[in-house]
Amino acid sequence: SEGGSCHHFRHLMCSALMFCVSAAYAPPPHSTIKPGFPVPVNTSNPGVRKAARFGVYKYNNSSNDLFLFKESQINKAMVQIVRGLKYMLHVEIGRTVCEKRGHSSLDSCHFQRKKNLQQMLRCYFEVWVMPWLHKAYVPTALCH
Repeated sequence: SEGGSCHHFRHLMCSALMFCVSAAYAPPPHSTIKPGFPVPVNTSNPGVRKAARFGVYKYNNSSNDLFLFKESQINKAMVQIVRGLKYMLHVEIGRTVCEKRGHSSLDSCHFQRKKNLQQMLRCYFEVWVMPWLHKAYVPTALCH
């Protein structure tokens, strides 16, 4: 029946999705690392990049700078599986040409070119992501 094949297809897609999700976050089988321990993760990983952006949002919301900052480089990333994914990130952020009051999308904000307005900061962000709730918390955003 058509309904049965649709259900079968949906089951296959769910299985494939679960495999992709678990493959993306699970440590390799030969690894001695267990859930709960932080593990290094590639700084170009999409989850890492998204977590870094959440850290930048937190910094921008708490700073009194007139301009928005955005991430220029992710130097180190760790992830820990703990009721979601907790990212620990060392990120360099730079002042952009976008003023805070403009509410610009950071993707369209370029870094400052004027020497007297350029500023780079080194930051440590902890970002806790719970994908199934579509939530992210940033308990730690330290920049200097």
